Amino acid sequence: MNQHCILVGAPVDSGQSNPGCLMGPASYRVAGLAATLEELGCRVSDRGDVAPRPAQAAAVSNPAVHHLAETIAWTTALAKAAQDAMAEGFPIFLGGDHSLSLGTVAGVAAHAAQQGRPLFVLWLDAHSDFHTPVTTRSGNLHGTPVAYIAGRDGFAAFPPFPAPVPVERICLFGIRSVDPDEFSALRDHGLTPVDMRELDERGFVAPLTAFLDQVRAAGGLLHVSLDVDFLDPSIAPAVGTTVPGGATFREAHLVMEMLHESDLVSSLDLVELNPFLDERGRTARLMVDLTASLMGRKVFDRVNRSA
Repeated sequence: MNQHCILVGAPVDSGQSNPGCLMGPASYRVAGLAATLEELGCRVSDRGDVAPRPAQAAAVSNPAVHHLAETIAWTTALAKAAQDAMAEGFPIFLGGDHSLSLGTVAGVAAHAAQQGRPLFVLWLDAHSDFHTPVTTRSGNLHGTPVAYIAGRDGFAAFPPFPAPVPVERICLFGIRSVDPDEFSALRDHGLTPVDMRELDERGFVAPLTAFLDQVRAAGGLLHVSLDVDFLDPSIAPAVGTTVPGGATFREAHLVMEMLHESDLVSSLDLVELNPFLDERGRTARLMVDLTASLMGRKVFDRVNRSA
């Protein structure tokens, strides 16, 4: 795994309806993300926060959609920032709601295409995010990135996604909230989530190992998108889309340690942190700890802060 970590702030708040995610990048910095990575031997460069150009007028047939032009502006700006960062190291995108992945994964995909390597995406989330701007009923564009990444129709207002990722190279992991329209679309496109029922029955190791084996066999790049609501809200309350029954502390760290040991991850999103809903920075610190596990720290190496 590349140890030059490039922090890219993405204070995106346009993709959903609960204000506060724009404070996410600052919260990760205050929670000590850079210092934590440096303690692990990483070289850290903080690029600051991306600033999109003024939004241009845009339209979609679905009247429920809001902040379309603003989200497209973020997508364009973050795609460029992601592609630039991929050429120099291991980018960590600090969000920001999950609509930021419309841009970050686009930039990562462009880099992968330039390198002639297949891109794989591990989506750690309670939701499948497989709506399009045409199908979403809430109008919240943070529910659309996976559809954009997979090349679904309905994104005519957005920049064309470079090298859409085939569904067999996308792993939706930890899913437990899918509405009927998304369920039908997932079935029609042949994308079967690894939902919490499967994880309860099989455990976390077997399905994640199987996906990582695919990445390794293909010589692929692996982008990981970690949503706060992948975690159970009892340990990570700072998210506007809480869904009970998420990953526990131990399960989440296991996933991160397995990803580190695979040496396959090439980029990371940290999304949907809403500090306004947090408890004394508890969720921000947990996300920093999980990032540290991804970069090589073991759970048993953690300092007992209560000692």
